[in-house]
Amino acid sequence: MSRIPGRLSTTPPTLADVAERAGVSRQTVSNAVNNPDLLRADTLARVQEAIAELGYLPNRAARNLRTRASHLIGLRIQPVQEGTANATMDRFVHSLVETSREAGYHVLLFAGEPGEPLAGYDDLLRSTAVDAFVVTDTYLGNPQATWLDSRRAPFVAFGRPWENPSATHAWVDVDGAAGCQLATDHLLDKGHERIAWIGWRKDSRIGEDRRAGWHRAMHARGLPTTGLASRVEDTVVSGRSAAGVLLDEARPTAFVCASDTLAMGVLHTLHERGLRAGDDVAVVGFDDSQVAQVVRPGLSSVRQPLEQVAVEVVKAMEGLLGHPRVAHPGVLLTPSLEVRDSSGPDRR
Repeated sequence: MSRIPGRLSTTPPTLADVAERAGVSRQTVSNAVNNPDLLRADTLARVQEAIAELGYLPNRAARNLRTRASHLIGLRIQPVQEGTANATMDRFVHSLVETSREAGYHVLLFAGEPGEPLAGYDDLLRSTAVDAFVVTDTYLGNPQATWLDSRRAPFVAFGRPWENPSATHAWVDVDGAAGCQLATDHLLDKGHERIAWIGWRKDSRIGEDRRAGWHRAMHARGLPTTGLASRVEDTVVSGRSAAGVLLDEARPTAFVCASDTLAMGVLHTLHERGLRAGDDVAVVGFDDSQVAQVVRPGLSSVRQPLEQVAVEVVKAMEGLLGHPRVAHPGVLLTPSLEVRDSSGPDRR
């Protein structure tokens, strides 16, 4: 049934209805949807206006059969780690879903088997269920990147190729060293000189990168770091224990931590000892988690620009899936510092 202006219809508008409304051929409507560059600006505008007026939605399934594209991006999600305050991936996933949708893609989440970093990838790749992948667990040594690269599967990594600096795949990361240097400089400017570091085990490339920022800031002011650093597991309990040892042996006046999880452990220890975070001992975390925003007295924390990470990931993805394909170099973004009461007053 034709859609005569003014007549109501309960059936969804078709490509033919759009063609009739715009006064063009069906092929022209198809080009407007799939290959808009083929049309003159005035013709494209007329078809787009008809699409908007009718509320026409292109048949994605049919289009996918023609283009062999699913418009889906695969993202493997990791199980939640108990005993931590880390919700960074939740924020990133939300930003990625929103940004991908604006670019015409949807994110397909899949879970892998514990201890099997490649589980799930092969099934999706064989079934061509996704156009590309976003890889996030580069800190594990990233066998996914090597495996996907060997199969010429398009992917973008959230995280640098720590194990292979010469890798040429697209990646986006946040400069953790710059973030921790920013946090340490913030405390130094307040008059602290004995600033302790609590970070992750030495085999964590991300942890060592963040530690380098603390170390660099302290040495730039001619201040010692010996005896002021601790490397532990990323749990509240570990941060709590490390803080106790450092307070007893090194007597720092401030802490910079590799995560909000570790910083929460420090806050626990200060409370147990009758010390006030901010007033007696300053504390700064990393990730600006929701916990940092609501815990008393408010935890200062380095905030990763995850919304911009998602934008850069999708931009790189569009380049990989475009015709012609456009390679994107690695992108390193700078974090910011959210200052709250745990930083304390100026001590100078």
